[in-house]
Amino acid sequence: MILDAEQTFTLPHPGPHAAALAFVRSPAQALGQVRFLRALSAAPDGVRGELVVPLPVMGDADLPFHSRLHLTPDGAELHPEPLAGERAWMEVRGQAQVPGDPDGSGAYPLTFHFRFRAHLTLPATEGWGGAAFEKMVQAAAARTLDRVARELPAGIARALPGS
Repeated sequence: MILDAEQTFTLPHPGPHAAALAFVRSPAQALGQVRFLRALSAAPDGVRGELVVPLPVMGDADLPFHSRLHLTPDGAELHPEPLAGERAWMEVRGQAQVPGDPDGSGAYPLTFHFRFRAHLTLPATEGWGGAAFEKMVQAAAARTLDRVARELPAGIARALPGS
């Protein structure tokens, strides 16, 4: 089963342009206060961690992810890497941009776009009951993944200087 969620948002960075650019280029800093991420680590080969997603009937699912970090002239991008041997895992794709000029208040608007794709393997089910169970889990997981995406801006905002 594959489920998708996306989130695009803008947050004001109170510091100078260089500090805003450094913030979006440091996933450990920018994502460090996001509550549904666990075991977050950034290394030269990219960003790794687990996205914790509560799934009805199945409990919490720890969905590992690995994304490569690519610096761009105006920010950074995360490109997902597939994880072999996992029953459930997450693709995390993201883009963060800092414009060259501040907004009217003097802050630099940071524009983020994230796309989450969950890969879930459900236990084998048969018959009408199995199909109903699968649809129930799919609907609940999709709602949960959407909620996770909606909570992302607040988590990144907590990591901003002065928060």
